[in-house]
Amino acid sequence: MAAFRDQNKKKNAWYASFYYTDWTGKRKKKFKRGFATKREALEFEQEFLKVSTTSMDMTLEQFSEVYFNNKAQELKERTLRNKRYMIKAHIIPYFGGKKMNEITPADLIAWQNEMMKKGYSDCYLRMIQNQLTALFTHAQRVYNLANNPCKRVRRMGKSDAKRLDFWTEEEYRKFISVIAPENKYYVMFEILYWTGCREGEMLALTKSDFDFSKNLMFITKTYYRLNRQDIVTTPKTEESVRTINIPQFLADEIKDFIHRHYSLEDDERLFPVIEEAVQHQLKRSIEKAGVKKIRVHDLRHSHVAYLIHHDVAPMIIKERLGHKDIKITLNTYGHLYPSAQEKVAELLDANNSKGDAANEES
Repeated sequence: MAAFRDQNKKKNAWYASFYYTDWTGKRKKKFKRGFATKREALEFEQEFLKVSTTSMDMTLEQFSEVYFNNKAQELKERTLRNKRYMIKAHIIPYFGGKKMNEITPADLIAWQNEMMKKGYSDCYLRMIQNQLTALFTHAQRVYNLANNPCKRVRRMGKSDAKRLDFWTEEEYRKFISVIAPENKYYVMFEILYWTGCREGEMLALTKSDFDFSKNLMFITKTYYRLNRQDIVTTPKTEESVRTINIPQFLADEIKDFIHRHYSLEDDERLFPVIEEAVQHQLKRSIEKAGVKKIRVHDLRHSHVAYLIHHDVAPMIIKERLGHKDIKITLNTYGHLYPSAQEKVAELLDANNSKGDAANEES
């Protein structure tokens, strides 16, 4: 705290005077006059210290460490690990030694051209682009980077939101028929297909996550494995914490599984396997059933396709999936409503016809 009152002035009499250490380690002094209140002077000091200790003269590689330190409490460990990998593998080799405030839109275009020569999918190219954009957006919002080059260049790649792989109900039933009902993977795939929960959410389920008197499943956590350690943590977002109504047949299957494993503790994972085991089982059963190949996550898409086929409203789907925003649901699955516009037109035609008939009668 270093706010002082200038006794020779009546207006704007406060000034800030303090020492700070910049990002290079040099100790410097800052002095600024003209604040109307002590609070304004202190706020100036706090903001200045936040920005000045992270100069945009630093290289992108140096700033990436600042970025990860800032995000350490905001993002989950697995997300940070994936971000680190992509930035280290695809961004730092090209931009690592360049200063943040010297990277230009032309530099970005040259980098994009190099990335596109490597034969990555459009989806992966977009993911890499998003990491670079995240770095510069953070630098601009928090550390006052004057010019964000990402805003002046088209993003490379494209999202695969419009290209979803999923099974029809018929394909899923053909797939599940090759797995014995008493097999744990039978119950796991049933949960994934009929609830739309994420793989990690399913792997984190315990006995206490069910209320069989009301046929409810509670999603309160997620599981993943990192550095040979099993990790159970909170779900992807706050909205991911949710209650899902499950059908009676699925409730019966889960109850039967739990009864066959009577020694399970209330807080013990029902399915103590890792994600790779689920993926391998899916692959083997796909080959045996002779259905098209999909990923484990595509069972979530398959659940949504089933709901859309049965005219379930997008808002209900959003709540069931635990999406943060209805825009995510619509952007991801909106194109699976091909007949929606036709139904609207038919509705308007029908109502208009009734109106015309009423006018003729009158």
